[in-house]
Amino acid sequence: MTISKNLDEIRKSLDPSIQLVAVSKTKSNQEIMEAYDHGQRIFGENKVQELTLKQNKLPNDIQWHMIGHLQRNKVKYIAGFVKLIHSVDNFKLLKEINKQGLKNNLVINCLLQIKIASEETKYGMSIDEAKSILESEELQSLNNVSIVGLMGMASFTNDQDILIKEFSFISDFFNSLTTSYPKIKILSIGMSDDYRLAIKHGSNMIRIGSSIFGLRN
Repeated sequence: MTISKNLDEIRKSLDPSIQLVAVSKTKSNQEIMEAYDHGQRIFGENKVQELTLKQNKLPNDIQWHMIGHLQRNKVKYIAGFVKLIHSVDNFKLLKEINKQGLKNNLVINCLLQIKIASEETKYGMSIDEAKSILESEELQSLNNVSIVGLMGMASFTNDQDILIKEFSFISDFFNSLTTSYPKIKILSIGMSDDYRLAIKHGSNMIRIGSSIFGLRN
């Protein structure tokens, strides 16, 4: 199937309230433009260098999301244009994003990445660490970042029981925050193989790569 047909298939299954992030890492500008020409405007990248190269060459109305692990010394390269950073996994990174947001006269939207998988290769903070950030007085002084939700990366498995446990874990935490923190509206969980299950557990932002573009290069 073509990229446009893949997008149609996915969109048919989505409620309009769910945002679709097309994960375009390793994909060519030509492939991204095929999705763009079919109405897709949100694209996710996991490497800063690849993101900046694409942002320079592709249409200005694309909303770029940084979905991969982000090092503090790389924030300055994307701060001027990034629409959403999914992968904030520590307070020092949040402070650097704020610093670069101030330099660019922007408020940068961020998600706190919660570790929901037991795999050592997965990044993320604990619920206690996230609560500590949200409750800290120092956060109130960071005027150039806005925490607008949570992100999680589930285990790489077909075991539905494991996925349900992980999605339930972050979903319960998300639901516990929304009353006290009205800005927290985004729950970014679910990828090509498990997004339907993630949506059942409250996801309103899904990150889809291979089901749109085919297997990664």
